[in-house]
Amino acid sequence: MRAPLGDLDTESSENIPMSATRGNLRRISAYFHPYAQESWLILLCILLGSIFGLISPLLIRSIIDRAIPDSDMYLLSLLALGMLGSSLVAGLISVAQNYLSNRIGQGVMYDVRNQLYAQLQGLHLGFFVNARAGETISRLDSDVAGIQNVVTGTFVNVVAQAITLTSTVIMIFYLSWPLAIVSVLILPLFIIPARRVGKIRRALTSETQQERADLTHILQETLSVGGYVLMKAFGRESMEKEKFRAKNSVVMKLQIRQALVGRWYFMIVGLFGTLGPALVYWIGGSLVLREAMTLGTVVAFVAYLARLYGPASSLASVHVEVTTSMALFERIFQYMDMRSEVTDQQNATVIKQSQGEVEFREVSFHYRQDYPVLQNISFRANPGEMIALVGPSGAGKTTLTYLLPRFYDPASGFILLDGIDLRNISLESLRKQIGIVTQDSFVYHASVRQNLLYANPSATEEDMRSACEDAQFYESVRAMPWGFETIVGENGYRLSGGERQRLAIARVILAGTRVVILDEATSSLDSVSETLIQRALEPLLKDRTVIAVAHRLSTIRRADQILVLDHGRIVEQGTHSKLLNEGALYAELYTTQMDWGASVDAGLLSSRRGKPDAS
Repeated sequence: MRAPLGDLDTESSENIPMSATRGNLRRISAYFHPYAQESWLILLCILLGSIFGLISPLLIRSIIDRAIPDSDMYLLSLLALGMLGSSLVAGLISVAQNYLSNRIGQGVMYDVRNQLYAQLQGLHLGFFVNARAGETISRLDSDVAGIQNVVTGTFVNVVAQAITLTSTVIMIFYLSWPLAIVSVLILPLFIIPARRVGKIRRALTSETQQERADLTHILQETLSVGGYVLMKAFGRESMEKEKFRAKNSVVMKLQIRQALVGRWYFMIVGLFGTLGPALVYWIGGSLVLREAMTLGTVVAFVAYLARLYGPASSLASVHVEVTTSMALFERIFQYMDMRSEVTDQQNATVIKQSQGEVEFREVSFHYRQDYPVLQNISFRANPGEMIALVGPSGAGKTTLTYLLPRFYDPASGFILLDGIDLRNISLESLRKQIGIVTQDSFVYHASVRQNLLYANPSATEEDMRSACEDAQFYESVRAMPWGFETIVGENGYRLSGGERQRLAIARVILAGTRVVILDEATSSLDSVSETLIQRALEPLLKDRTVIAVAHRLSTIRRADQILVLDHGRIVEQGTHSKLLNEGALYAELYTTQMDWGASVDAGLLSSRRGKPDAS
């Protein structure tokens, strides 16, 4: 069963059942299937490297037992060259092995990062509302980057050390089975303590990654343009420095603990590593004194012990590394297993060109079960009509607009486009039919051209110029140093608020959609900018079905229908004149605007009604 969206708490590594770990191992192994050829070549390199690694001790034995006693200079030179040649070949094989393992590691990391990014893109808006961007980026960046070490180090080491250990055991039993038994009996001392150390390091890795995600989140908030301006405006530099220093200190201490944990264990393992050669020299030396064994055999046997205890120690630490690496994969799989509440149905309808007919039928929605935001919303917008949404702040106006492009699905009821339930339309084709201009339209840190072409990559220069002229933005573009190639800065901070809005309007005009969602925001603009935006909206609203969260009186008056929302319900519905004559909430909002010059959104009314903002 997939994890529910928003359940982000990482389970303690020590409490994860073995079946879950085995399931993760199966999932991890699937990422290696596309690299089967490289994997077999790595295995071949490991086998050849292990074989050449067995040659040098045998050559040493021949030097001690034959070449030196027989004063055979030719044989001595030949054996010495053989040692040099075997080491050279083993080194070249190691280089090839490292190249292949890095190629697989980078490939797996590339695949996982692409899959994780695609998964995140498929999640619905609620995930991004609740999740911290810094943590999401940390999992996509730091956690995925950790996979490289897992592939190039851990997994390859498991195979390499296992083959080395097996081949060495065979060789030492060939040389002397009594000495081999003594050497092998020491092996459990290297392995038994490994599990406990592995659990500790695994838990520390998970905690460290979480704290690093928190650190990334602080960096992202305080070093963005908006965060920087806010920090400077309130003089909170010292507070933010202290907060960063405290979190950075936590990360530092955790990384020190992570580096040092198990070092006492490895020190003891090192002592065990000297016990084996000592016993071999003592037992083997007594056999040499009794002429039951040659000195060369004892020396060669001790040389092999490095290939026995080294891999045994590495395999013990590999167990530690594998369990540590599992923490990274578990954090990645946690996001991979999240399900979006908004998905395509099988055989979903693909709409090429919408007619623009929108209908809500008894639609209700809530963010939490105990807090309804919209209740029994019903209305119809015929092609080319404008529906104005007005009401106090928190009435649910913006939430209603989120349902049309399926950023969320309604809890009950139906929303139809051209008579088709939105849930039966493919998400991609649905969203191509809808243009959105929000209160604070987002623009990328890129050129004006790139921001415009985001809506329609195939648009020509003439298309862009025409859209900008319609949006009253072309004169601003002409005044820029590099015209359409001018970089607008992070979220358009090099543009004025009015220019950013007009760029967003030009972008939607360029998209050529038949349905437009408009969330007007002009309260923070000067009168000139507001006038330009009002002119820019003329071509945008023409011959399009428009759902507008309306603040401006001119927009409300031209609407074919006005829906007055309050506490998530439509409390009034009609034209401007009809609603004024009824003398209810709409008339009150209108009077407030006329008296105070405020927006029809009537933020003052929100505080009067004591309603939390859900719009």
